[in-house]
Amino acid sequence: MNLDFFIAKRIYSDKESKKQLSKPIIKIAQISIALGIVVMLISISVSVGFKNQIKSKTVGFGSHIQVVNYDLNNSYESIPITKNNDLINRIKNIDGVNFVQEYATKAAVFKNNTQVEGIILKGVNSTFNSEFFSKNIISGTVFNINDSVKSNMILISDKTAKSLQIGLGDTILTYFIQKPIRFRKFIVSGIFNTGIPELDKMYAIIDIKHIQKLNKWKKNMISGLEINISSFDDIDNTKQLVQNQVGYGVYRDKQKLRVESIKDVFPMLFEWIGLFDANVWVILILITAVAGFNMVSGLLVIILENTQMIGVLKAMGSKNKNIRNLFLYYSAMLIAKGVLWGNIIGIGLLSIQYYFGFIKLDPESYYVDTVPVEFSVGYFLLLNIATIIVTVAMLIIPSMIVSRITPSKAIRFN
Repeated sequence: MNLDFFIAKRIYSDKESKKQLSKPIIKIAQISIALGIVVMLISISVSVGFKNQIKSKTVGFGSHIQVVNYDLNNSYESIPITKNNDLINRIKNIDGVNFVQEYATKAAVFKNNTQVEGIILKGVNSTFNSEFFSKNIISGTVFNINDSVKSNMILISDKTAKSLQIGLGDTILTYFIQKPIRFRKFIVSGIFNTGIPELDKMYAIIDIKHIQKLNKWKKNMISGLEINISSFDDIDNTKQLVQNQVGYGVYRDKQKLRVESIKDVFPMLFEWIGLFDANVWVILILITAVAGFNMVSGLLVIILENTQMIGVLKAMGSKNKNIRNLFLYYSAMLIAKGVLWGNIIGIGLLSIQYYFGFIKLDPESYYVDTVPVEFSVGYFLLLNIATIIVTVAMLIIPSMIVSRITPSKAIRFN
């Protein structure tokens, strides 16, 4: 065993050390490290949880990537594109693509005896992946779509249902502002609540054939394609791969296609999410600095109390480097104990929030009704390792004070 480490371990396990002056200072330093770890674990877990929750919900409404007509029209009355099976198959073969679905959108107005609600109807067909809405259904079911038979069912949000005072099985009278004004009657098959009120009150899901007929489109005409991928982190790279398949020219039917990601559709939302990372980095740096400076003060007191031991070790031939390593090993043990307790407390609190959700939030402001928690083993391990390394590194310069202690004065030190 390394002699420096062996001596450090003996000092750490020495029961007599409880009587030393440095004991309360060391305790304070360890408590600051433990509290720092708790705060950092919560900050990372909640930040990652917020980002993943909002990303998944936003992607549920519009997928990761969309292929639409290159008309630069930001309204929901878009110029259609012609369904291209060859292009769809090429996109499906891109690594990381889960599925490709067709859709169409159209602005409409819901009306009952007393209320009027503007809405965006999203038309889908048999390619529709209903997993997202199935997870967020609070009443009823997602209706089945048959490409040969038109369905009059509709999926609406809980916010819309409450505003119009309607429930499952009720009929919604829907008006379309066009010349001439048209209307349709839809039957509520399911009510969903995703936790993002701004999007919930904006969208309702219907059979795409209604929109195609109202717009006088052919059966192979759609608003665009929605592409879902395996990892949000790969969205920019996959977008470029999709663009390569779509091409940069004009097709034979005189249409040009545009590829956009969900970040392009909701730029402000994702800029807000991006601020989480900056806030977390500020918290991590400040807390690590505070914990490090507490350990620096603790180390100086430890060196002062062990001046006689330092003198004896030097008289026996120990080098300054070895004595510095001894105190760094000792400090690392103290830091590790604080980190351990910080993990126990932090993960315990996060687990309580994860399973019981006792801290509530206003979904109107935060897009979630409880503080989201994400357990990321990789982030947690990296945080613990980085905290120990950075804190011990901060002790290297203060530990050099041992080189200024001479054996003759140190042995007489009291």
